[in-house]
Amino acid sequence: MDRFRAAYDAERFRAEAHRLVDVLADYLGGAVAGRARDGAALAVLPATDAPALVREWTARLADEAAGDVVATVERVLAQSNHLHHPRYVGHQVPPPLPVAALADLVAALLNNGMAVYEMGPVATALEAVVLRWMADRLGYPGAAGGVLTSGGSLGNLTALLAARQRRAGFDAWRGGAHAGPPLAILASEQAHYSVARAAHVMGFGADGVVAVACDDRFRLAPADLPDALRRAERAGRRAIAVVASSGSTATGAYDRLPEIADFCERHGLWLHVDAAHGAAAALAPRHRALVAGIDRADSVVWDAHKMMLVPALVTGVVFRDARSSGAAFAQEASYLFAERAGETAASWDVGERTVECTKRMLGLIAFAAIAGDGEGLLREFVERSFSLARWFSAMLRAAPDFEVAVEPDGNIVCFRHRPPGIAGDEALDRVQARVRSALVARGSFYLVQTRLRGRLFLRTALMNPLTGEAELAELADAVRVAAREAASL
Repeated sequence: MDRFRAAYDAERFRAEAHRLVDVLADYLGGAVAGRARDGAALAVLPATDAPALVREWTARLADEAAGDVVATVERVLAQSNHLHHPRYVGHQVPPPLPVAALADLVAALLNNGMAVYEMGPVATALEAVVLRWMADRLGYPGAAGGVLTSGGSLGNLTALLAARQRRAGFDAWRGGAHAGPPLAILASEQAHYSVARAAHVMGFGADGVVAVACDDRFRLAPADLPDALRRAERAGRRAIAVVASSGSTATGAYDRLPEIADFCERHGLWLHVDAAHGAAAALAPRHRALVAGIDRADSVVWDAHKMMLVPALVTGVVFRDARSSGAAFAQEASYLFAERAGETAASWDVGERTVECTKRMLGLIAFAAIAGDGEGLLREFVERSFSLARWFSAMLRAAPDFEVAVEPDGNIVCFRHRPPGIAGDEALDRVQARVRSALVARGSFYLVQTRLRGRLFLRTALMNPLTGEAELAELADAVRVAAREAASL
């Protein structure tokens, strides 16, 4: 018993927490400045070797000194990808606001599970407040509602389960996926892979997603929707939904929602908008037009852990009609959910509306980001990152040795370096791959790559509010240097 009392001792926690916060604050200051503790340049991604890391941490687990959490954290910091570094322009993951990270610590210590209201009363209330805030920004009516869940993939699955229950024409939840005709979803060829995965999980099979062509800006082409619907029908499938994107993963493209919504209304189809990355455009008046028509969607997925600077994972699944949220998971679990007479009372048990049972206090983390530094900070981040992407695109277009895949809608820029004397797509693809590998290996920048219509492009997602024009100009120069060095090998 004494060992347990020592483990939960408040003064021990206070002392360790103070030491830990000091280490994290020093790390934050260094990462923001791009400097290591010794003053040297900090690699965005330190050189790592997976087997060596496993061996090191296996040995540390057996070491009695591993109980020093601060020493452990210092080693973890040294071996991690540094998202707060201004030269991090990689995946769509932001450097979280420190105030939101502190709220995450509170959520971890409280550990209120949230499957049922009584396990997380204030957490449930905070989730309802955050969801209402999201619904208001999307332009949804008072009848809207939903749930917070862990990531856009679970969010898309949750929304499409509701779509199936509402539009299948039979009770797929109780009767199974084959209790009626085969079903299908219409989705852009640029849709996130989680849409196809959701179709597989729901039993639609490999042909359960019918691809809709994209236009020259990589947006879903509304004119191709009738043909996609006919193809589904010819295959003997009942189409139930169209999935549109507001901020696609590869290029950040925003689909033309009003035209897509018109089509869905004419044909009785559910409209789901995967706005995991780009819903935050609704916060910025200058960019609100990108999500025009999103209020007509039946469901929207919004990742707070992207453009709201929240630690992963916090995803809002917002339904125009809150009753659709309960339709996704219509089942009994008497050990959790008490018998109730009305739908309203039952709605406070979050576990009835999500895949998760034990669920973290996601609403607290998002609430801290919105309230802590103010919604104005989030608005400014959206406006700044979108404007910076346009500046970067213009800079690259003005250079004779670069090409841009498409003028950015949001904060993602896809480009190719075209060194003098290199021609042909295969040769240029090799240049991009070598350049990216060289920059990541030396830790000078962290960026990724994507393939668009068969050609390889370098891809930057401007997720760090501290990244500026200077860093992007340096990136272009670093690309040129890496390409010259690769050519000399």
